[in-house]
Amino acid sequence: MYLSLSDRPTTSAEPRQSGGRVSRTVVTLGIVSLLTDISSESVSAILPLYLTAVVGLSPVAYGLIDGLYQGVSSLVRIAAGWAADRTDRPQPVALAGYAMSAVARLGLIFAGGFGTISAAISLDRVGKGVRTAPRDAMIAASSDPAHLGRSFGVHRALDTIGATLGPLLAFVILWRIADGYDTVLVVSLGFAVLGVATMACFVPFRTGAVRRTAPRRGEPRPKVRWRTVLTPGLARVTGVSGVLALLTIGDGFVYLALLETGGFAAQWFPVLYVGTNLAYLALAVPMGRLADRVGRVKVLVLGHLPLAAAYLCAATGSGALWTTCAAVLLLGVFYAATDGTLAAVAGQLVPEEVRASGIATAQTAVALARLVAATGFGLLWYAVGPRIAMLAVCAVLLAAIPAGLAVMRRAVR
Repeated sequence: MYLSLSDRPTTSAEPRQSGGRVSRTVVTLGIVSLLTDISSESVSAILPLYLTAVVGLSPVAYGLIDGLYQGVSSLVRIAAGWAADRTDRPQPVALAGYAMSAVARLGLIFAGGFGTISAAISLDRVGKGVRTAPRDAMIAASSDPAHLGRSFGVHRALDTIGATLGPLLAFVILWRIADGYDTVLVVSLGFAVLGVATMACFVPFRTGAVRRTAPRRGEPRPKVRWRTVLTPGLARVTGVSGVLALLTIGDGFVYLALLETGGFAAQWFPVLYVGTNLAYLALAVPMGRLADRVGRVKVLVLGHLPLAAAYLCAATGSGALWTTCAAVLLLGVFYAATDGTLAAVAGQLVPEEVRASGIATAQTAVALARLVAATGFGLLWYAVGPRIAMLAVCAVLLAAIPAGLAVMRRAVR
């Protein structure tokens, strides 16, 4: 049961918004993501420095944990998408994912070593995997197809406000409280609980409240079959996205490489996340509109060019402040161009009744690839050093972008 945001009965259907308007469901899901990202990003902003400088882990060990952070969610994404499609109840599935992440925040408070930290991070990422596809399916179902990029852009903008406030909150706490890592974790737990409560109270229980063609009462829903989900177009998009994700290392590695050049003091580390998220926030909606106008595939693939430029700044910077700022902002451009656009592209390449499963399939490929990328880059960093490792990944990414664009264009046609 949920509380309505208007004076209409809770059983009434909310139609898709037309005329470019963004639906109430999209905005509410954005608020949930805002609260959740304050929680998660306040932790992730301190994690690279905490694990390497305080706990004393090597770059290889950090790469393993960052791989968990990037990729464990892939283990459950498709199952969660299938459950949301099969039951036509994405809200409870997404709610379970948000609740798992809240429990993980509690676990991090008591974690004291590599094993317990890895377990808590794994639970958090499983929660993210459970919630992401059902949430994105609700966004797609409640949006006008002609303005789908804008809807995802608005959601990602609200999401990014939280992702900006989280690192800023961590920075303020650590600035005022010496070794205040436990305080950051407790505050993070509070925001996670608020996100779960908002999802439970204000988001419709089933997609029948936003889907144009919901099944009638008593009518069985069609079975979700894999051959229906994995259309030729989705297979191509998933493959290309996975290859590009293999060349997408975590932000933490970029920031640690910048720290190695001496471009900033260690206490400013969380602020780098703030800069990236501010750039993302400023560009999320414009990038969504641009994707609707010039083509989502073009924006999705060419959006990896700023990522390659960020690698170049991290590899060639000599401690200059401008290279640090440029890398931070370029990462924000990359996320604004690609994050919501992948879900928008995947959601349009499968039938409506299996949309959550289709989005989950593409996101699973990306998450698995990023797990491999983070772990592999940690080893590469250890073997040849950060500069050569960054330059190598940058060169391969630049070669992969035009090929990926050609394959994805054929997929959409």
